[in-house]
Parts: sequence; C-alpha cells; structure tokens
Amino acid sequence: MNPGSSRKNIKIGLDVGIVLKNDQKSGKITRGVVKRILTKSSSHPHGIKVQLEDGSVGRVKEIHSSE
Repeated sequence: MNPGSSRKNIKIGLDVGIVLKNDQKSGKITRGVVKRILTKSSSHPHGIKVQLEDGSVGRVKEIHSSE
C-alpha cells in the first residue's frame, strides 16, 4: 500500500509528491509542501487529497521528507 494513502502519514509542512486531477492519466508528479489535508477519512486507496502551499490540489503518491 502506498504510504500516501494513509492519513496518519501525512502532516502539514511535509514535502510530498502529488498527482493533480489533470495529470491522473499521465501520472505526472508535482512536488510541494502540504498546506492542508483535505481527505477526512483515515485512508483512501488512491492517496490522501491535500492542498500544497502553492494552491495545487491532488492525491499524495510520494513522501519525500518526514519533517
């Protein structure tokens, strides 16, 4: 299971890679820092939905740091 699919692994300020809605077909990863966690449930099979500091919204596919 992808570590980004469990809400307990995601924290505000974490450096992550997300897939934007428009990039779901290509799987292109956008990297940034988590500003808000948007998924309310404890897990999601496609990744927890977050908003990055630049305003981008997508599902977490990679976690780059654990700060």
